[in-house]
Amino acid sequence: MHSWQGEPQVGAMIAIVDDDVAVREATKELIGALGYRAAAFASAEEFLASDQLDVTACLITDVQMPGLSGVDLQRKLVAEGRNMPIIFITAFADERTRKQVLGAGAVGFLSKPCREELLIGCLSKALMS
Repeated sequence: MHSWQGEPQVGAMIAIVDDDVAVREATKELIGALGYRAAAFASAEEFLASDQLDVTACLITDVQMPGLSGVDLQRKLVAEGRNMPIIFITAFADERTRKQVLGAGAVGFLSKPCREELLIGCLSKALMS
């Protein structure tokens, strides 16, 4: 297991889970430009089945997706003892969901379209915590 303490991890693996291909690719491009490695997945199930699960330093995920939602994904990761920082980005930002995911340990809950500087701020916080 990773220790998520200390300096931001240059070259850290950031996983992006979003069923919207445009959002997924734009986020992957931004993460790469920041000097991190990025892996993009079209679904929570695809991420969970990947070889990136154990090396992911931070997860950026949509809330509403076909199959497992981002909330379900967070719940599953927490239940498995995988305490990676999670940033949610959603087009459907409601207060109940925001409270739920932040209460379960998420480091960010951003609305789509999300401003790059907000995502960068959450990512810095996630990799420093």
